[in-house]
Amino acid sequence: MSVQPSDLANLGNLTGPGGFADRHIGPQGSDREEMLSVLGYDSLDALVDTAVPASIRLSGGLDLDAPLSEEEALAALREYAGRNVTRAQMIGQGFYDTLTPAVIRRNVVENPAWYTAYTPYQPEISQGRLEALLNFQTMIEDLTALPIANASLLDEASAVAEAVLLMRRATKAKPEAITVLDSELFAQSIAVVEGRAKALGFTVVVADLSQGLPEGEISGIVLQQPGDSGRIANHAELISQAHERGAMVTVAADILSLTLITPPGEQGADVAVGNSQRFGVPLFFGGPHAAYMAVRQGLERNLPGRLVGVSKDSAGRPAYRLALQTREQHIRREKATSNICTAQALLAVVASMYAVYHGPAGLKAIAQRVHARAAAITAGAVAAGAVALTDSFFDTVSLEVAGKGEAVVAAADAAGINIRLIDADTVSFSADEATTPAIVEALVRAIAGVLGSSADDAAAAAASATVTPTGEAAGVVRTSEYLTHPIFHTVRSETQMMRYLRRLSDRDLALDRTMIPLGSCTMKLNAAAEMEAITWPEFAGIHPFAPTEQTEGWRALIADLEGSLTEITGYAGVSLQPNAGSQGEYAGMLAIRQFHLANGDTDRDVCLIPASAHGTNAASAVLAGLRVVVVATADDGTIDAADLDAKIAAHEGRVAAIMITYPSTHGVYEEEVTDVCAKVHAAGGQVYIDGANMNALVGLAQPGKFGGDVSHLNLHKTFCIPHGGGGPGVGPVAVAEHLLPFLPGSSIGRSSEDMDSRTGAPVAAATFGSAGVLPISWAYVAMMGNEGLTEATKNALLGANYVARRLNEAFPVLYTGTSGLVAHECILDLRELTAKTGVTAEDVCKRLVDFGFHAPTLAFPVAGTLMVEPTESEDKGELDRFIDAMLAIRAEIDEVADGVHTLEGSPLRNAPHTADAVISEGWERSYTREQAAFPGHTKRVDKYFPAVGRIDQAAGDRNLICACPPPEAFES
Repeated sequence: MSVQPSDLANLGNLTGPGGFADRHIGPQGSDREEMLSVLGYDSLDALVDTAVPASIRLSGGLDLDAPLSEEEALAALREYAGRNVTRAQMIGQGFYDTLTPAVIRRNVVENPAWYTAYTPYQPEISQGRLEALLNFQTMIEDLTALPIANASLLDEASAVAEAVLLMRRATKAKPEAITVLDSELFAQSIAVVEGRAKALGFTVVVADLSQGLPEGEISGIVLQQPGDSGRIANHAELISQAHERGAMVTVAADILSLTLITPPGEQGADVAVGNSQRFGVPLFFGGPHAAYMAVRQGLERNLPGRLVGVSKDSAGRPAYRLALQTREQHIRREKATSNICTAQALLAVVASMYAVYHGPAGLKAIAQRVHARAAAITAGAVAAGAVALTDSFFDTVSLEVAGKGEAVVAAADAAGINIRLIDADTVSFSADEATTPAIVEALVRAIAGVLGSSADDAAAAAASATVTPTGEAAGVVRTSEYLTHPIFHTVRSETQMMRYLRRLSDRDLALDRTMIPLGSCTMKLNAAAEMEAITWPEFAGIHPFAPTEQTEGWRALIADLEGSLTEITGYAGVSLQPNAGSQGEYAGMLAIRQFHLANGDTDRDVCLIPASAHGTNAASAVLAGLRVVVVATADDGTIDAADLDAKIAAHEGRVAAIMITYPSTHGVYEEEVTDVCAKVHAAGGQVYIDGANMNALVGLAQPGKFGGDVSHLNLHKTFCIPHGGGGPGVGPVAVAEHLLPFLPGSSIGRSSEDMDSRTGAPVAAATFGSAGVLPISWAYVAMMGNEGLTEATKNALLGANYVARRLNEAFPVLYTGTSGLVAHECILDLRELTAKTGVTAEDVCKRLVDFGFHAPTLAFPVAGTLMVEPTESEDKGELDRFIDAMLAIRAEIDEVADGVHTLEGSPLRNAPHTADAVISEGWERSYTREQAAFPGHTKRVDKYFPAVGRIDQAAGDRNLICACPPPEAFES
């Protein structure tokens, strides 16, 4: 008899000493008392009661199950996993089984040095993951034959949508210009694009482009290679025709097939997009997977997402950095070209290392083997009486089976294989890296059995199949070289790969080494027990479009997590489909827009956004078809009530929503939040509460109860999914009762009990988005329980206020609440010090590297400041180490003010200091080598030295290099 999670919940009582919550929360015992004493409070509850407005407080606790121990939680996850049915997954449709090299799984996916890293905004401490991402870009550029690629996108469907918007911008398309999608495009991509188009008011036409282009003005077309049916086509003539009519062309290309067929760039395409999943990333029930985008020269400034480039450091050595950051949405706000904030960095690293490990010859051999398996199955199926519907294919073939489609699928299932049912007459299969000769024979015999043919004869035909080169029938056999850089030729053995991955990770500062005090980013513990289940085959090996009866465990876990998040937020329901916070924002704003349209309020198109809001807010509102109107911020950091009133009055009858972050982006609980919500509701609008700062609310207040109609959450922040160096993220959207029907629907139109009531436009390819990492948040909630989650929030407040109080004299805290307290983060104001000395907030960030710290958030939401969020996971010792480092830096700033050092000659401006700089001959600086390398109380043991000195950001933008530089560039 299996153990049910509900049974285990009755056993859990480990919130006391030794329980999981105690291991998650840093401050304990006397340390907590000392921190409270510094703040002048005799209890944690007294601090919380003072900091958090009574008007929003939750009466009573959350209604969650009792907490589980780690062992109980893992047993419950085993039970969920056991309810999934594993199969040879040959459904295809953009998702394929793959073999993740164990050395990559162990040393990247399961290695906190990689998965706990933050987005590389501080490049000096990110050289390892930046190199890995540059490998990814180089890999994509070579395989697509296009010169510029980004460092990944969220998934293939949303990447296609981003490409459509890019083409419309680049062609300066008129509103009436249509976008044409080939009918061979994957259904989930069509659905996501159509949702974007409807929100923005342009027309999408789905057409069989093998019959030529439709009439009218066209901004762009999107092709699939190979197509949904498996067909490979030579698109060169069609692309040329599109260009003659002023349209641009995107090709959604299978990455593995590009080792064998003529790439999009050589056929004339402007843009290539796709999924890198089959390069070693498990199916994960739909994600996370790293999509890609590559563009022709001239489109690089329109490219969404992050772009890794090459510049030089203070010693003139090549160094990696994020290039053209002014393109990013958090800077451009409503003028952003995309709302993408993070992407899928960790999965892009996996895909890039898969290419490094196998090299071009290995990748080609895998592709040829996949094609050979597909050819063998096709030959056997044809011998059994099926009709192959294309003679030019790579891995996917559609078969006509004369009314026996369902029977063939059922027979394959009985043989342990999932294939795709197209209709009553047609099935499709996709071979992949995991397709073995035994699977080939089993599938062929299953088909023969249904069609009434000799299984032995069909198996013999499969075994003796003639394999022609991929693309030969269509005239698109690849002849050009790819992956020529030495990195794709020099790492072959597992020893080499293990050491390469270790070498790169040693160049970085991640959470496994140090506190990451980033405000608004909540970089807290990602416990090993939370992470353990995600690579289990029963979770990782499930196709997102597998039959419902095979995914019972996944759906039960997801329903349980949705229920917990619904309770935590106080809303009526949650969708886990959005695969990033930006997508959660978009889904929430889309729900609001669709709600108004359904009620006939077509004129409600104004979204009010405070000036201090996250940059993604404005970009997401625009993508949902709304106009952004900015509301001013008062001197105390709150929303300016008078300006809010004026903006509501000026747009009477047109207010669709307000987007607020709570606690505010300034790190304070605004007392007036309920008044703000009431005013917008009275004006007929909806209230969107950004959940980025939910770590200050869980267990204390519920946004769905104090005025919110919709919120998104960041599971990669508050709920412990690791940041992964810039993804994976999960941004579920939670809504009130009246918005439930407008939650994202299924991307492939499949009816199920999970989605029948949800009619909103899908925002991701898979119904449950990046499901593969949801066991992490499930485990966190299950092991913390109500009491643990609430204690975590309280201790987040304790840590932030302790840091703020101890640093306030040296670095004034810019905003506090009426009680003089902050929420879970604080903003340190350096502007007066900068005016007096010239020392900038960026100088402080770079100097913190010498102390072995990741920097706080720089210049957001106020230029010239640092925003610090300690999180509940950091103990007093680590907080004190950070505080001591900041105080030592303040002393160095004073030395500049007193003339002990010039600004340019100071340790601040010359930071960070590499080992090479410190041991170099001819040290002539006004400070000692010891002060450079071991400032303050920095320990000599385990000292972190950055791989490069301060990087010249401007040089990298002036000379844009976004592919791996040659080895000689690094010669001294």
